[in-house]
Amino acid sequence: MNNETHSIDLVKKYLQGLQSSITNTLNEVDKKESFVIDKWDRPEGGGGESRILKNGAIFEQAGVSFSHIYGDELPPSATKSRPELAGKKFQAMGVSLVIHPLNPFIPTTHANLRFFIAKDKKGNLIWWFGGGFDLTPYYPFHEDVISWHQNAYDACNPFGEDLYPRFKKWCDEYFFLKHRNETRGVGGLFFDDFNELGFDKSFEFIKAIGDQFLLAYLPIVQSHKYHPYGERERNFQLYRRGRYVEFNLLFDRGTLFGLQSGGRTESILMSLPPSVRWEYNWNPEPGSPEELLYKKYLTPTDWLKK
Repeated sequence: MNNETHSIDLVKKYLQGLQSSITNTLNEVDKKESFVIDKWDRPEGGGGESRILKNGAIFEQAGVSFSHIYGDELPPSATKSRPELAGKKFQAMGVSLVIHPLNPFIPTTHANLRFFIAKDKKGNLIWWFGGGFDLTPYYPFHEDVISWHQNAYDACNPFGEDLYPRFKKWCDEYFFLKHRNETRGVGGLFFDDFNELGFDKSFEFIKAIGDQFLLAYLPIVQSHKYHPYGERERNFQLYRRGRYVEFNLLFDRGTLFGLQSGGRTESILMSLPPSVRWEYNWNPEPGSPEELLYKKYLTPTDWLKK
């Protein structure tokens, strides 16, 4: 990284452009509703822009948020693996999105790209990228899961044959509900502390992940947006959304970072679904489509195994 300010500006420009590209495209897909823009400032330094679509024809709720914050001390969630940065000035920026479709046959999805930069105790510049995307179906279609992971592979492979298997495994391990002994969904990619390719190449990798997201997700939306469903499927969707809430509030590092850094609570919690239900000791009926989700799709699987 030759110029700190120039590098920050490059990443910021890309992330803001990505936010606009995604929200504009989702507006065109939904047609009924559009994203409302909510700009906010952080008193400790920085701010962001949250874009929310609610009660759409396709998307019950979708949130795509950009933030760029800075301060005098990184929060504990960011220094857990980097204790040398505790108490140091930092800048952090990112785009985070969660899409909760109305139709239970369209999966929920999450994506995130982030960039941190700080200085260690010796004054050395420390920076890294993180992010990924993952898929949480309720009534999975096997071909969708394969396509999703093929897109993840296609984004990673030009930068190293080891990246997809590494970050796919990391995703399976990260989005795991330990108290339920199940994955949140069918995974995708997750990575953090990524700077091993140098700034220019690492930044190109981040852009490849961001640019691949809609290529991976939109065909799934288009395939199932008119799939018929009833009260049974809707109730199961709401029940499984409860797992999403459990993960985000118990384990999600982005949520913890946002709250610990004094971020805007409404924007941090926009990932939560608008409607959800819990049911005591619920179990799927043997041989049902709901049981198939549990038996085949909520455990780490090599989806691209030939």
